Amino acid sequence: MSDDLASNFSPADTEAKLYEKWVAAGYFTADPHSTKPAFTIVIPPPNVTGSLHIGHALDHTLQDTLTRMKRMKGFETLWLPGMDHAGISTQIIVEKQLRENGSSRQDIGREEFVKKVWEWKTESGGAILGQMRRLGDSVDWSREAFTMDAGLSTAVLTIFKKLFDQGLIYRAERIINWCPSCLTAISDIEVDHQDDAGEFVQVRYGEGDIQITVATTRAETMLGDGAVAVHPEDERYKHLVGKMVLLPLANRYIPIIADELVEMDFGTGAVKVTAAHDPNDFEMAVRHNVPFVVIMNEHGVMDGSGTVFDGMDRFDARKAVVEALRAEGRIMDEKRPYVHAVGHCFRCDTTIEPRLSKQWFVKVAPLAKAAGDAVRDGRVKIEPEELEPRYFDWIDHMHDWCISRQLWWGHRIPVWYGPDGEVIVVGPGEQAPSGYIQDPDVLDTWFSSALWPFSTLGWPAQTDDLKKFYPTSVLVTGYDSCTSRTCPGSVWQKDV
Repeated sequence: MSDDLASNFSPADTEAKLYEKWVAAGYFTADPHSTKPAFTIVIPPPNVTGSLHIGHALDHTLQDTLTRMKRMKGFETLWLPGMDHAGISTQIIVEKQLRENGSSRQDIGREEFVKKVWEWKTESGGAILGQMRRLGDSVDWSREAFTMDAGLSTAVLTIFKKLFDQGLIYRAERIINWCPSCLTAISDIEVDHQDDAGEFVQVRYGEGDIQITVATTRAETMLGDGAVAVHPEDERYKHLVGKMVLLPLANRYIPIIADELVEMDFGTGAVKVTAAHDPNDFEMAVRHNVPFVVIMNEHGVMDGSGTVFDGMDRFDARKAVVEALRAEGRIMDEKRPYVHAVGHCFRCDTTIEPRLSKQWFVKVAPLAKAAGDAVRDGRVKIEPEELEPRYFDWIDHMHDWCISRQLWWGHRIPVWYGPDGEVIVVGPGEQAPSGYIQDPDVLDTWFSSALWPFSTLGWPAQTDDLKKFYPTSVLVTGYDSCTSRTCPGSVWQKDV
């Protein structure tokens, strides 16, 4: 027996060398010209800022098992790796580095900032790919992709123009989820709802014969009220519908309207309508032509109310407004503790502010219907079947998707504005006319990730990879893990 024989087996000393030998030999490389039947999995792209956790380990184990099984059964298998550019997360990291050096993105400008992000990506991003190699993932590294690659960026421009021309992308003022810390709109699935302790207050609006009491947990937003709403069948308030009532502190008159959205048995049965700062109020305001009064800026600071509260942080203003109302004798019921679900930014935990903002949206109804029909008619199967109701609950109740983000890192929205208000979309290989200015926002990271199953295979070009390996075979994801932010359900499959 050799004296050099180690007393313990060290996987790191053996597995890494063996794995690299397999990769170099092309054992995991897919051949688009093969006559074997195809089996394809594309990994939902992890964030370039991320690292693997136990959920990924399970997820990748399942994908690797399926891939290796199909490879041994004679299929031409492609397991395609890559990364997502993670717009907000990546920008936050680079901005933090700039602050530590006494600078900011505004100081260095957009072009230089984007260069800094690319430098960070080259030097520090993508640790998750190294971890995948350590796990022994049998992915085809020759096809590794990144959502900001040139080919994938061409796919983004192509699909944006196509959807715009079809009327499925539009710009409008809507209530969006706004993070006063990240300073950008974020999607519903980037909002974590937590049970926060708040206070329920009842406030008397009006004087004399025209008085009505509303209940609220966000007293500061009353400065932006455009109306008070009651249920049309509520006998207590029928005589007040159509009257004008004095809005305290703001000292202006607002109408009392009737709308079936109001719950007669909740609170006082009368609700304030703050159309620019609440999604339900927005819908009522549209139905009743109620004005939209914006009383808060992007930092969550009171601004535009025309009152002494302008300049206060929203939470400081909440306390100050209640105290001012109490001094006027308008608090009809002492503050009561009230635990309710409040949205928080899942990146920084800042309380989300519903905010009226002009943004770009995708009209999702026809797209969601197509995704639902694919499962209903059997083209796509969900395993286990008991998760189908969860999928349909998600797909059948979507509202239009806000796709614009107030960031510098990402795919810049390919819309240009002319000097006389003209709006054009510039597709791949096209140029905007002289004097036109591009929209400053970028697209939601998931706009490019949504194209991943076919953009990574060369679309919109009709490549050999696309012909051979699309549509893909399986999507494995956990409904209770971080991957649920991109893909609900458990396994989507057409052939396992």
